[in-house]
Amino acid sequence: MTLIRNAAKAAILGMILYSTALFAGNTCRAQSISLSENKDLPIKLDHDWRDVFALADAAQSSSAGPAPADSSHSNTPEWHFDVSPYLWIPGVHGTVGSLGRDASVHATPRDLISNFRFGLMGAVEARRKWLLLPLDIMWVRLGDSKAPPFPNLQATEADVKAAEFILTPKVGIRLLNEEKIKIDALTGIRYWHFSENVQFVPSNLNLNFSASQDWVDPIVGGRITGVFTPKIAITVFGDIGGWGTGSQLDYQFGGVLGYNIKPKWTLQAGYRYLFVDYRSGGSTIEMVTSGPLIGITFNIK
Repeated sequence: MTLIRNAAKAAILGMILYSTALFAGNTCRAQSISLSENKDLPIKLDHDWRDVFALADAAQSSSAGPAPADSSHSNTPEWHFDVSPYLWIPGVHGTVGSLGRDASVHATPRDLISNFRFGLMGAVEARRKWLLLPLDIMWVRLGDSKAPPFPNLQATEADVKAAEFILTPKVGIRLLNEEKIKIDALTGIRYWHFSENVQFVPSNLNLNFSASQDWVDPIVGGRITGVFTPKIAITVFGDIGGWGTGSQLDYQFGGVLGYNIKPKWTLQAGYRYLFVDYRSGGSTIEMVTSGPLIGITFNIK
């Protein structure tokens, strides 16, 4: 039973994706302006509001963590693009099962990091006028090796590997585009893939096994960004889906604080909560993944 729990725990670790997040820092100097002494005040104010729009552009979140949205050029005919690498550091708890046997799983961020092998995480968004095309991708590989607790298995080691891939393309429209607040409506799909593999060394009894699960959930959601200063904005986001088409229920919500360090660079930090309830073919994945995230958005056009 201990081996089954270890295999289930390592498999569900594939819920999480870790990647190298890109960070950049730049020291910004504050300048005081006197209305009676500085003749360039209108130019300075125009520059500040350009920062506001650039920050709103980068601070909004798509299907996951830091991701782009629209800018001051939202009504222009040109296409604009943003790239947002980020790092999510969550914990996991829930229930996983197969063939009528369920196991409770609880993994801390430290557990996930210790089993991490490789992963990628990031978001991109294209936009033109009121049209938004966000895309979020998460891919992770994890693994662990344990000595089996059953001597009759004639194996000295059990190698457990797990992989997880989530792809979330969406399409959206800007419902409200004001200087201080922006509201978007989004819809799309979330594709899930999990794979698990257990190999015994040596495998004298041929007990090795592998399994995988794939499904697609339709989702709807939105995001709201409030711009508080030329350099600070807060975005809240969420979506919900599933409804029995793939999983029984699939939803997420979160918030991101953005700080504009350069006209086209925005540092971000926040929190994300993701829930999925999948039951099919004897497999059960009912899992909560939640924790802080950090990242940066680059406005490349």
